Amino acid sequence: MSSRPASDPPAAPRTPALRRRGVVVLGTVVAALAAFGSTTQTWLSVTLPQTAVQTPAIQVPGSEAATAVTAFALVGLAAALAASIAGRVARFIIAAILTVAGVGIAFSSIAVATDPASSAAPAIGEALGVTGQDGVSVAGTAMPWLAALAGTALVVCAVWLIVAGRSWRTARRYQSGKEQPVTPEGAAKTDANGDEIDSWDSLSRGEDPTG
Repeated sequence: MSSRPASDPPAAPRTPALRRRGVVVLGTVVAALAAFGSTTQTWLSVTLPQTAVQTPAIQVPGSEAATAVTAFALVGLAAALAASIAGRVARFIIAAILTVAGVGIAFSSIAVATDPASSAAPAIGEALGVTGQDGVSVAGTAMPWLAALAGTALVVCAVWLIVAGRSWRTARRYQSGKEQPVTPEGAAKTDANGDEIDSWDSLSRGEDPTG
């Protein structure tokens, strides 16, 4: 009955969950999708004078109220996906992109939330045919604040990527400039192949390799 050799290497310590590549990438993707998803919802609710138009109320989605948020969210999503295969240097570049995208989303969203009338002006002008806003009421929803929160989360994810990425290792199939160690099994295979080659050489010279 064989026993386990005492020379077996100890098991490698498990990487904490918050430092794993998949967890970091997933968290970043969720933040970017949250920002993008908010732009598909109503950001501004506009009430127009009933005597001016047939439809007295219009809903302005985030994609129209803040087009920059949609663009920044897509950039953040692409950067998050790229982080799954990025090396050490590339991770710093991706972190910078995530920071820019997050700040852009947050500032654009807060601008809409704090000044909804200006953000709704293009939609109002299209509905009324004039730029004046007399008798127009504009109310914001919670979506701009949600987008601002998602943008802030992207900035946090950029820092998270740098800190957690220090423990990531890039798998390499081959090690350049280094000889691979020969295991006992490999040495046995090499000796066997060498014996077979010597036997064929002996036969080609008319000698008996078993003699």
